[in-house]
Amino acid sequence: MEKMKVVAFVMLISLLQLSQVLADASSPSNGETSSLSQIQMNDENQEEAFKRTYHRPRFNCGSACARRCRETSRKKVCYRACGSCCAKCQCVPPGTSGNTASCPCYANLRTHGNKLKCP
Repeated sequence: MEKMKVVAFVMLISLLQLSQVLADASSPSNGETSSLSQIQMNDENQEEAFKRTYHRPRFNCGSACARRCRETSRKKVCYRACGSCCAKCQCVPPGTSGNTASCPCYANLRTHGNKLKCP
């Protein structure tokens, strides 16, 4: 029973200290903004800068699939499969067949029958 009283007392003191810290953080002193709001503003500015500055250029699936399917006898089937694989993976392996190590996502896509989807 004594242990429970001690644990409850320690928890009460911890809660009081936490509430004091939160109260200090929420009330700006000397006309300055609180450090918490400064951190939030910095995070928002960084997110906006990231969205504006760093974007991944769109991969040209049409020309990549044309290159990949140029020697096949069933061009429409190859273009359709390659196009859907490229749209998901944003890459197409070089050459007309093989070379799948350069684009593992493309190489691992499978059909419902568990066959390789991408040519």
